[in-house]
Amino acid sequence: MEHISLASQVIFHLGPFPITNSIIATWLVILVLVMIGLVATEKVNIIPKGIQNMMEFVLESLLNLIDSITHDRVKSRAFFPWIATFFLFILTANWMELIPGFNAIGLEKLERGEEVFVPFLRSANTDLNTTLALAVVSIIAIQIFGIMALGFVKYSKKFINFSGPVEFFVGILEIISELAKIISFAFRLFGNIFAGEVLLVVIAYLVPYVLPVPFYGMELFIGFIQALVFSMLTLVFMTMATMSHDEAH
Repeated sequence: MEHISLASQVIFHLGPFPITNSIIATWLVILVLVMIGLVATEKVNIIPKGIQNMMEFVLESLLNLIDSITHDRVKSRAFFPWIATFFLFILTANWMELIPGFNAIGLEKLERGEEVFVPFLRSANTDLNTTLALAVVSIIAIQIFGIMALGFVKYSKKFINFSGPVEFFVGILEIISELAKIISFAFRLFGNIFAGEVLLVVIAYLVPYVLPVPFYGMELFIGFIQALVFSMLTLVFMTMATMSHDEAH
């Protein structure tokens, strides 16, 4: 049976930096998205067709979805690049791992005294480092939008408020809440995608060819849902961060 490793595995070193199979997969996701963007915008037609039509549909649907949360087109346009990037990157990474042969090509390496198979590619979101990085970027972006909308002093009072013991305690809880969001974002995405990968490996080993097919369909759906959940939670928190106390209540 294929060796299942919780941590991503090193393929080669770039100077002192180890390059893992999940990093290579991340580069591949970025390359695919850049190529799609270049092809879609190479010759823009007034009446879109082909890949331009598909991308316009996806992006317009995302913008309308963002509008339904913010109810403010100015905010929607400000949030859109972040939300669209999170959604498209996570979705592409999740679906790319379902391509037949994605993690079937690799090499044999000696680990802890035994030969194990190390694939050249491993889904970016099955590496906790990737999901943690996405979560950190998301939370930092939320704070930046909050400061831009309310001002540094007013926004910082959400976390540091000495006007009273209750306000000070609530501020501490807000800091803990922001840190908890990072953990929640990272582990939710990592856990669901890694569990799906393990499930497919086990099912393919036990009953190959036929039984894995419906599970592939399920993983397509889960990959989409996880991309949507991460993006929409980021959007909701961005919207809340840019609301004044009066608007929030």
